[in-house]
Amino acid sequence: QVQLVESGGGLVQPGGSLRLSCTASGSIFSNSVMGWYRQAPGKERDLVAAISSGGHTNYADSVKGRFTISRDNAKNLVFLQMNSLKPEDTAVYYCNAKVLRSTTIDDYWGQGTQVTVSS
Repeated sequence: QVQLVESGGGLVQPGGSLRLSCTASGSIFSNSVMGWYRQAPGKERDLVAAISSGGHTNYADSVKGRFTISRDNAKNLVFLQMNSLKPEDTAVYYCNAKVLRSTTIDDYWGQGTQVTVSS
């Protein structure tokens, strides 16, 4: 059974930083594209950043230069370092794993962690 557990959310002032972590259980990590998504109230869930097993990364334009995604394949961990946070970054952040099977791609989600940027 696959489980993703996020941690590291909270309340931070504009311009501050937070680091989100996601731990993946199950034997999926090495064969997965890991990503962070976010969903603000009344809005759709959008991709923030993604990283392949080989370390290739992709970012939403709104976070380029401020956020960094990384992963530790040995420990089944994926991180999102968020710097220069803005009020518009406020959302629930979800960890996602896209597991590459022989004929399918399976999606798994964490429970989400709240990030609030406010003075």
